[in-house]
Amino acid sequence: MPIPPLRPGRRIDGIAAVLLPFGADDRPDWPSYRALVERTHSAGLVPAVNMDTGYVNLLSRGERERVLAEASEVAGRRAFVAGAYIEGEAGEPAALYRREVDAIRARGGIPILFQCSALARASEAELLVVYRRVAEAGGPLIAFELSPVFAPFGRIPSPEFFRGLLDVPAFVGLKHSSLDREREWERLALRDRHRPGFKLFTGNDLAIDMVFYGSDYLLGLAGFAVEAFAARDRLWAAEDARAFAVNDALQALGALAFRAPVPAYKHSAAQFLRLRGVIPHDRPHPRAARRPESDLPLLAEIHDRLERCLAAAA
Repeated sequence: MPIPPLRPGRRIDGIAAVLLPFGADDRPDWPSYRALVERTHSAGLVPAVNMDTGYVNLLSRGERERVLAEASEVAGRRAFVAGAYIEGEAGEPAALYRREVDAIRARGGIPILFQCSALARASEAELLVVYRRVAEAGGPLIAFELSPVFAPFGRIPSPEFFRGLLDVPAFVGLKHSSLDREREWERLALRDRHRPGFKLFTGNDLAIDMVFYGSDYLLGLAGFAVEAFAARDRLWAAEDARAFAVNDALQALGALAFRAPVPAYKHSAAQFLRLRGVIPHDRPHPRAARRPESDLPLLAEIHDRLERCLAAAA
């Protein structure tokens, strides 16, 4: 498809997926988690919890409930997004999602419907029926397209499915994580024609400049450096060319962190946050993929580059 034009000057809505840090005892570090949620709010971004970045697929139900409760307490009246996760549970998917949606809303959060194996096996018509049934509870809701490189139950439906979702008013946005520019550009064109107010949140950590073409974002990479993402967004809204330099430094970080095996990016996040002095330990979830210690000098070099870009843009 033709390359669409850049959209300088547009206000970017940013959502950062929050890492769940772990301590030396391989247990969740709740004080550091709360600090990361607050840091995201303070930077001007919206935190997203119980996402892939927060090891949602490796947490027990009780741990997911605590993640939600802690985020709600820190947020107060401020907005936050939380994953409605039902993988591995028995029952009708729409009813299970409704239960999770209700729990998230009771804590003041905006639900995003995390994918699951049952929906990965369903036809697109069946998938849309489930979403419509969940939407009967009202909005706002966010849908989720997830590449299988992130999780085995991931799925990227067709543009026709996306077009049908645009007609469900309760869904106000969709996180698109195909890691494919053309697929995302195609959805942007459909959105612009049929429902301009609908938010397409890029999940492409390998092409974070998709926001320059009209996407917003919900990114795991944003959780590495919320202040830098917020600075880039402000520069773009001001039509300041220095946005590109900050973006390029952040993209260098994304290219390193999101290389294969992609799920190990969460360990990269912990390494980078510890390097910056934001969290005390860089341990991942004990059952998660890990990165080598040899990544640390590379992360330090990118950190220094990013700091220079931010200083030049100040």
